[in-house]
Amino acid sequence: MGTISFNALGNVFRIPDIRRKLIFTMVMLALYRIGAFVTVPGVPANKVQDALSGNIFDFINLWTGGGLSHASVFGLGIMPYITASIVMQLMTVISPRLAALQKEGEMGYMKINSYTRRLAVLLAAMQSFGFFLVLSNKNSSGTQLMPDNFQLWTVSGVARMMLFVVSMTAGAALLMWIGELITQRGIGNGMSLLIFASILSRVGSSIQSWLNLPLTPKLLVPILIVAITAAVVFIQEGQRRIPVQYAKRMVGRKMTQGGSTYLPMRVNMAGVIPIIFASALMAFPTLVVSAVPSPKVQDFINTYLSPGSAVGLTVTALFVVLFTFFYTLVQFNPVDQADNLKKYGGFIPGVRPGAPTAQYLQRVLTRLTLAGATYLAVLVVLPGIATRLLSIPSAVSGGLGGTTILIVVGVALDSMRQMESQLVMRNYEGFLK
Repeated sequence: MGTISFNALGNVFRIPDIRRKLIFTMVMLALYRIGAFVTVPGVPANKVQDALSGNIFDFINLWTGGGLSHASVFGLGIMPYITASIVMQLMTVISPRLAALQKEGEMGYMKINSYTRRLAVLLAAMQSFGFFLVLSNKNSSGTQLMPDNFQLWTVSGVARMMLFVVSMTAGAALLMWIGELITQRGIGNGMSLLIFASILSRVGSSIQSWLNLPLTPKLLVPILIVAITAAVVFIQEGQRRIPVQYAKRMVGRKMTQGGSTYLPMRVNMAGVIPIIFASALMAFPTLVVSAVPSPKVQDFINTYLSPGSAVGLTVTALFVVLFTFFYTLVQFNPVDQADNLKKYGGFIPGVRPGAPTAQYLQRVLTRLTLAGATYLAVLVVLPGIATRLLSIPSAVSGGLGGTTILIVVGVALDSMRQMESQLVMRNYEGFLK
């Protein structure tokens, strides 16, 4: 990626269609941020932040823009939909029926998306119920969140629980709709932009925490951020270009022209998906024990399976590596790629078509994925290492850490590429040089 031409950037606002898409996107993101402060009825929002404290809840608050700490209707954020999407994509490898649907084109995609929405609503309801149990059992700093006479399995307790679960589930469903609207009528991927807005909304508090640090950590944090940003851009834009040659062939009564091109294979094909999935798995035991008032179990989980512990960081990194390999194979199938090349008369110079091409692509893919998985694992453990070794608070290391920068940079680059393509399509000069 080169530099940005700011004169050409002005063309974005001169084209009515792109201007409308940008305004629509910003309005939807503004509605999302307003909804993050609309509190669920029946919950003392001023006491929730103390109850939902700790590494795992700080992590969830980062992804929801602080909605969880405010007990808002958008407190779950877009995470149920993201988790459901990952599960459905993984299921297409396991389930022949879903794999067949995936090959049916637009109709199959619509059916899979319908299943994804239903699974997301179910996950949102389960997570809402789990958070309600946490709030009803947690006693933080001697402050009881629920009334003294509160009993869950009574008429009033069930009614309060249903109100909480329905409100947060409805908020998650509304966010799914907003994300899809942004994708269809705005600029960029709607779900990614919602996470992008959530993270940016927490940057201010991270900067405030950074300003309160001692001198040495305060000087180290900007250096680390610049180094991580440079590494993220370098890896995200890195790709292996495999040369492909197409021979002349007859299609009907016409002779097609041969030519040479390349097959781009990105170093990090999985993006941030493995980090999200691994973090969700690591969060599950903490959320479960937080809903159960057992101090011994909670101490064990916080010591050995908490995302900030040494064991937790190691297990999370291993999960990231495993999910990176698995998700990359879901996204890029060497056998299918080799078959497509052979079908359209393409071949890799020096490699025979068919099975040898698939083996060659598999070998290249394995090496690239190993580099990408290692890179993601390093990013996910950096905040924990900074917290433990440099005494940097989790609010700073999480809000300004590797995962955060990866998402912000990735979403920004993707949105800029979409605007670039819109400009070039309308015969305007692009702004990415």
